[in-house]
Amino acid sequence: MVTIKDITKMILQFRDERDWKSYHTPRNLAISLIVEVGELFEHFQWRTDEEILQYVKDKEKNEKVAEELADIAIYLLLLANELGVNLEKAVIDKIEKNKKKYPVELVRGKYLKYSELSKDDNR
Repeated sequence: MVTIKDITKMILQFRDERDWKSYHTPRNLAISLIVEVGELFEHFQWRTDEEILQYVKDKEKNEKVAEELADIAIYLLLLANELGVNLEKAVIDKIEKNKKKYPVELVRGKYLKYSELSKDDNR
């Protein structure tokens, strides 16, 4: 099984072979991440959720969306690397934190923010 660490090493090797590290500052990587998210949104603009699900059933369009998602993942992994963030640990820690903020018995089927939840709330 390929891990986030393995993929990051592959990305770093690709980057380093091309001598691009000097361009991969935290600021530039964060900006690039936002640009790529914008490119992903171009596929969804003006479409309903149902239309988007139909859109990605087309093989070519699905491949384009997959490429944008890959670009986003690449910049995210590069940014985490540059900032010294162990992304695997950060994600696991965040899930655990969210489990405490959003207990199943209070949030099942609700979209409320944790600060709006109450044990007395029957919404």
